[in-house]
Amino acid sequence: MHTFVPTSDVQRIYTIKKSQEEVIQLAVEAVEYIKDHGLKCMFSAMDATRTDPAYLIEVFKAVQEAGCDIINVPDTVGVMVPSAMYRQIKDIANEITIPIDVHCHNDFGLAVANSLMAVEAGASQVQVTINGIGERAGNADLSQTVMSLTSIYGIKTNIRTEYLVETSKMVENYTGIRLPPNTPVVGQNAFSHESGIHSQGVLEKSDTFEPGIMTPEMVGHRRRIVLGKHTGKHAVKQSLESAGVKTNDKQLDEIVLRIKEIANKGKQITDADLYAVASAVLGKASSEEELIKLKEVSVMTGNILTPTAVVKADIEGKEIIAAKTGVGPVDAALHAVKDILGESNHFKLQEFRIDAITGGADALADVYIGLENEKGRIVTARSANPDIVMASVEALVNAMNLLYKKKKKKKLKGKLKGKKKLRKG
Repeated sequence: MHTFVPTSDVQRIYTIKKSQEEVIQLAVEAVEYIKDHGLKCMFSAMDATRTDPAYLIEVFKAVQEAGCDIINVPDTVGVMVPSAMYRQIKDIANEITIPIDVHCHNDFGLAVANSLMAVEAGASQVQVTINGIGERAGNADLSQTVMSLTSIYGIKTNIRTEYLVETSKMVENYTGIRLPPNTPVVGQNAFSHESGIHSQGVLEKSDTFEPGIMTPEMVGHRRRIVLGKHTGKHAVKQSLESAGVKTNDKQLDEIVLRIKEIANKGKQITDADLYAVASAVLGKASSEEELIKLKEVSVMTGNILTPTAVVKADIEGKEIIAAKTGVGPVDAALHAVKDILGESNHFKLQEFRIDAITGGADALADVYIGLENEKGRIVTARSANPDIVMASVEALVNAMNLLYKKKKKKKLKGKLKGKKKLRKG
């Protein structure tokens, strides 16, 4: 049974309007009542860190004599600094023989640090909350306190640390209070690495840019290589290979380039984004086999403008520009792309699908296109881009190049077959 009474002057005078003597009497009576009913008792001197130190020890001695089992020292408004917390708990421990417990608030972001100093000074129990939830700025966070005690101090707790991340996420879902990604221990970025030298070092030996004494597995987390504008080839290759995706050097270079371009626009790259970009690159014709090399795309649209697109492309060394209108910017852009081939355009759009990779307004558009030529041959292609128009245009160009590539191969095969016949005759 946990009982408490305000002991600081400001709380005592303005909250319960009692004298120091009356407060001690109330505390002793509450403890005696609890013990008379056969229960274990914890007593808190509320606002202990703003209470006169000599008076605070007097209160604690009185409740200890009354049979209290544990005393609690709360930093009720979070005003302590670690060095002061250490001194106060040390002074109390020199006067009191029963276990000391602390309860720290996080008004200045010092709840975990104050809790650790209390343990150093002699406290044997620490009150914490999952995700640091609590009044105002909250209380000492469970995961940060436990992992500091476990990994830095080498103190054994009764917490099964491998469930810290899972528990944190569960509380997030139930409360609707989301943690920032940079939250220590359990945050999304706690074991994430982006920049080239960081990710390369971690992939070689995790201790290079992680504490070492605390691993992601210890807390139920996983190490993530985050892709962004600082990402190098090593990290991208590692991420793709972990998903079973193999690339050659040219393909890898293009994937890295696209990832950097997307990240430079402020988009946070997810694994799903990476796989979409990789699929688009792996599914296109090589630069040597491309009939159409896209140079420029511009679109005009609005509520009083007819959507119009202009596309500039290089077709076998010749620059061609086409302009078309459509029912929307994507439709106009696709018409313009088809028009750049002029009379050679015998392609028919069989399938067109757009998916948003991840959520949010900055989601990557993943466009999938099925294209059929005049002989019924169908190819599929895709592209991923933050700009839905560009993703659509790139996917269509990729599909057209693949059809051209297949047509070219068929012609070559026919020529070789003819030569064999002639040779045989």
